[in-house]
Amino acid sequence: MIAPRETPRETPSKGIAAAAPTPTPIQVVGIGLDGAAGLTPAVVQKVQGATVLVGSDRHLSYFPDLNCDRWPWVALDQLATNLQSWLGRAKPGNYLVVLVSGDPLWFGLGRWLLAVCPPEAITFHPHPSSVQLAFSRVKLPWQEATVVSLHGRSPERLIQALKQGADPIAVLTDGLYTPGAIAHLVQDLALPLTYRLWVCENLGGSEERVQSWDLDAAQGELFAPLNVVILQGIPSPVRPELPLVGLADGAFLSFADRPGLITKREVRLLVLAELALQHQQVIWDIGAGTGSVSIEVARLTPQSQIFAIEQTAVGGELVRQNAERFHTPQVQVITGTAPIALSPLPEPDRVFIGGSGGNLAAILDACAARLRPQGRIVTAIATLEHSATLTQWIAHHPQWRAQALQVQISRSATVGPLTRWSPLNPVTLTTLTRA
Repeated sequence: MIAPRETPRETPSKGIAAAAPTPTPIQVVGIGLDGAAGLTPAVVQKVQGATVLVGSDRHLSYFPDLNCDRWPWVALDQLATNLQSWLGRAKPGNYLVVLVSGDPLWFGLGRWLLAVCPPEAITFHPHPSSVQLAFSRVKLPWQEATVVSLHGRSPERLIQALKQGADPIAVLTDGLYTPGAIAHLVQDLALPLTYRLWVCENLGGSEERVQSWDLDAAQGELFAPLNVVILQGIPSPVRPELPLVGLADGAFLSFADRPGLITKREVRLLVLAELALQHQQVIWDIGAGTGSVSIEVARLTPQSQIFAIEQTAVGGELVRQNAERFHTPQVQVITGTAPIALSPLPEPDRVFIGGSGGNLAAILDACAARLRPQGRIVTAIATLEHSATLTQWIAHHPQWRAQALQVQISRSATVGPLTRWSPLNPVTLTTLTRA
């Protein structure tokens, strides 16, 4: 095996100081709204030694007395030509300083510079990024934060992060995706987790402002163009004016690591219709998840016995918390794996199978054997494999009649000044009754 080649380095003799390395011809300096005052002495000295200073009018104004050539900001194609020409004629020891905002390698000019100039010709001197400053002002740890830039970009990545329950989320805004537009988008998505919105304006400048907003209030507010939004997850409150049926997804407490694991409101309403509930029945909710279906059933038929079966203790505790949250003590939580956990339960009039843990066929066998006359089983299936299992089970049980309903629902979501469709995962509902 050949050892990796090392770059030769000269070792200075004892007592002799090593010569300062020759600076690369392009020095990229990140700078904040506090200008030169926010730079270290070493970086200030680097800027003062520049042969050419490149930057926007604002950046150049931070060094009014610097005696060197100045290149005001131009279009990127022209800047690329100028930099490449500079590299071809620069004398040894001379260098050019490009002033940029924040950290140039974090949604900044750095990636572009590395594409148009040789990397060995560039040295970066980053300033704390706007997101780093924002989290420090809000006093939130951000090692697990999701960072999304909407600056000239599609909101798709933000929508995906919100649906996955990412927390916290930092958003770089622009003139279209303002803090108010982001607040509107979060509300439109009807998420299981709600968010507090922090708007951090003019970070590091004399007009810095950091404020917390609820989603409604933020939509009517004007903010400085230079801002960063932080979305901090908070539990949704239970509103006193609850509907009789069709509770919002966000009203339920959810799994911290799987916030989207809930039978969505629109699908839940169809499940309730397919169950064809009557008063004083026994209902099994297998794979109860957050308990959303059990709780809706309990609120509709308070005299019924509802058994929510969840295979993990954590899941069972979440169902208990939601049942307490919605004042439905008739929801009884059974912790265990179906079909084994079904054995001690009274025979059901209705069964809803929202999750099977890979045991769908065995669960169907157990439910079919125990279901009372005139009973029905409703399954909600989201994968092709489980659909195939159900199809095979039906084929081997001709005494059961199946009626399937494919559910494909999209919700409207605001995208800046426009509105688009945001699809939910397709689900197949199948109702099984004795033929």
